[in-house]
Amino acid sequence: MTALISRFASSLLLGLAALAMAPAQAAPFDTLEPIQPSDTPGKVEVLEFFSYTCPHCAKIEPLVEKWLPTLPDTVVFKGVPVAFNASMKDLQKLYYALEAIDRMDLHAAVFQAIHDQRENLFEAKDIIDWVAKQGVDRQAFTDTFNSFGVQTKVTRADELAKSYKIDGTPSFAIGGQYVTSPSHTGSYQGAIDEADKLVKQVLAGQ
Repeated sequence: MTALISRFASSLLLGLAALAMAPAQAAPFDTLEPIQPSDTPGKVEVLEFFSYTCPHCAKIEPLVEKWLPTLPDTVVFKGVPVAFNASMKDLQKLYYALEAIDRMDLHAAVFQAIHDQRENLFEAKDIIDWVAKQGVDRQAFTDTFNSFGVQTKVTRADELAKSYKIDGTPSFAIGGQYVTSPSHTGSYQGAIDEADKLVKQVLAGQ
């Protein structure tokens, strides 16, 4: 129980830090130098750095889902699960395993399970048990969860978080050039609106 409380406290503090307003902020975004390379050549990448344990990520998720269908075909959106400590690693693997088995319909359900239903989804066994209850084949998911492909994506997520200097969630990176977040804009919807504006700005500059 102490470990569980510690995980929630850690994520809550990081989330609160991300949401704290900065009155002296000159712009509602940070400019990245140097510009980060895209993993999807020919497309403008939008990266959402998030954590399943972050309450602010849970709050903004419905807004993200509403925004995604409005993005043009020239834009690719990718979720990037962040681990601020070792205890969050299995949740990174959960995201990429769901992606690999084409069950991203469960992405929002993970937030609901953790924040609304208070499910203990922090370790592999509990995660696998929960996913199996959602009608997913247990062995197939377990194999994917522990696969080299998923671990490779987790490693890449860690590299991206470091390259983009992500210290709080949720944060949005646009075109390898800009990072915005609720802490920059002062609200969840403000972060979505600013990200959308930056997408259009990057597209216009191509």
